[in-house]
Amino acid sequence: MLKLSSIYAPINEGLKGVEDEFKLVSESRKQSFPEMAEMLDYILVGGKVLRPALSMLSAMCFGTGIKKVLPLATSSEMLHIATLVHDDAIDKADTRRSRRTVNSVWGLEKAILLGDFLFAHAAEVAAETGNMRIVTLFAQTLQIIASGELKQAYASFNPDQSYENYLERISGKTAALFVMATKGGAILADASPSDEEIMRSYGYNLGLSFQIVDDILDFVGNAKDMGKPVGSDLNNGTVTLPALLLMDRYPENNPIKDMLGATDRSAHVARAVEMINSSDIIDLSYKEAKRYADLACKDLSKLPKTAARESLYQLAEFIVERKN
Repeated sequence: MLKLSSIYAPINEGLKGVEDEFKLVSESRKQSFPEMAEMLDYILVGGKVLRPALSMLSAMCFGTGIKKVLPLATSSEMLHIATLVHDDAIDKADTRRSRRTVNSVWGLEKAILLGDFLFAHAAEVAAETGNMRIVTLFAQTLQIIASGELKQAYASFNPDQSYENYLERISGKTAALFVMATKGGAILADASPSDEEIMRSYGYNLGLSFQIVDDILDFVGNAKDMGKPVGSDLNNGTVTLPALLLMDRYPENNPIKDMLGATDRSAHVARAVEMINSSDIIDLSYKEAKRYADLACKDLSKLPKTAARESLYQLAEFIVERKN
């Protein structure tokens, strides 16, 4: 399996720059607001940094250096982290990536306020690009994300959902931020409108693939690798692709429909996980994730052959094959 360290080889210096920018955010508050600095140190830590990587690699496809894209890269990751802080607060989640969530350490009120701060700071960093199109793209992305989360909240514990409803939700929840990264990188590189569209399409389809795999791993991953209990999305009332496929296959005898109306959900969730894993539903879901990854890469061949383009191909492969 491909490793991110090799995929990120062309942009290692730039990703270090994002890490340094994050450190500055907390360091600048250690004297004036040590409590906030502690929270920032806790949450602004390395993950897969996919969104900064996508920003940089997209710009590099058109010959633009990393330095010009650094504010966009930093902003995209900070916006992503802010959404995770709010997601965990909304779900009252205790862990993420095998670490306690901000809300479980400092409480819901402080978690929500920290998320608000990160949203605002991400907007300020996006403005440092000096490009009004990036500022507009940031604002539009945040609106799409918030709308997607609101749709998910309204759909919670609702068994009457379609594949189209699901795609609409994950487009807002995940794909929009991937698009901000890839299209934003193309904008900063002064790419042509047709090349901007290639990068927008790549980011959108890659984001769908990423979220579908995330939703698969909620059923097949182990709690240690995922950093959260198996079946936790379903337990929180979120109906994802494997769950939709199970409901379609067994419309009458279905633990998910039973679970969505139950007070004690644990037995129903366990049965749903078992039924999904003992069928071909996981394979079908992976095929769908692979289909979107292939769509993401379809037009990349129109771009000049570069190390950055190769890394984008490899990222699509990594996203489908990852285990956490």
